[in-house]
Amino acid sequence: MSDTTTNLLLPYILTAQAQKHVTHNEALRLLDGLVQLSVLDRDLTAPPGSPADGDRYIVANGGTGDWAGWDLNVALFTDGVWLRLTPRTGWRVWVQDEGLLLVYAGAGWVGSTPDALQNLALLGLGTTADASNPFSAKLNAALWTAKTVAEGGTGDLFYTMNKENAADDLGLTLQTNFVTKALVGLFGSDRFRLAVSADGSTFFDGVSVDNTNGIVDQPRLPRFKAWTNYDNYVGVGTWTKIGLNNTDYNDQGAFDTANNYFVAPWTAPTSSAQRCSTRSTPARRRGCAGGSC
Repeated sequence: MSDTTTNLLLPYILTAQAQKHVTHNEALRLLDGLVQLSVLDRDLTAPPGSPADGDRYIVANGGTGDWAGWDLNVALFTDGVWLRLTPRTGWRVWVQDEGLLLVYAGAGWVGSTPDALQNLALLGLGTTADASNPFSAKLNAALWTAKTVAEGGTGDLFYTMNKENAADDLGLTLQTNFVTKALVGLFGSDRFRLAVSADGSTFFDGVSVDNTNGIVDQPRLPRFKAWTNYDNYVGVGTWTKIGLNNTDYNDQGAFDTANNYFVAPWTAPTSSAQRCSTRSTPARRRGCAGGSC
């Protein structure tokens, strides 16, 4: 039978051994150094000048003095001397000056944080994730930066969002106190939309871009379109007032029909554009929108 235990190499008290307390106390000393292992530092190659009893260190590569040949071992100062604790695969240690948990992997100490996280069901950063929001983060700032060419990247950065079908929704929801105030993205189609809301339930499209041709539409701009369904005779070289008796649309009451003029829908600098279309015969012209022609 071996004189020590298999894993921690603690000494056994042997049959008919004298001074059994010596062996027992040695085993306790080793347990005190190994259990709940925590070291002060892992960057020193030589023992510090005035260690306290119970201080522990991971010896850096190139150990000297009392630590010579102890590279990557745990040095325990106890009863006025340094004791070498040789690590075994799977030992864990807390490095106090770095706030870091390490694991001994057989050839060295490695960080306990995994290099990859795959197929997680939930991930919460500063908050609790749930089935509706499997990735949740509660923070005040976030940074995405491109991996540089020097680091093996391309220097570019793309953030890709994808939906299954054109009729599905894809976009960003912008909220105040969890009430949606704006939507940006592709909602119900592949047209790009920017929509706003005061209450989170009724939305108004401010900008819409047709993905097939790039034409930009601003649906909330006031528009007025009217026409006549009878002939209007215009004299040559004279101003003629034409009556419009059919209206296709008059958004936000842009045209005041009672007073016969256009009204800006808000108090701010406003621009307008008009187009008048006519169809003429040798003796007459027909049609006019928005006033006199």
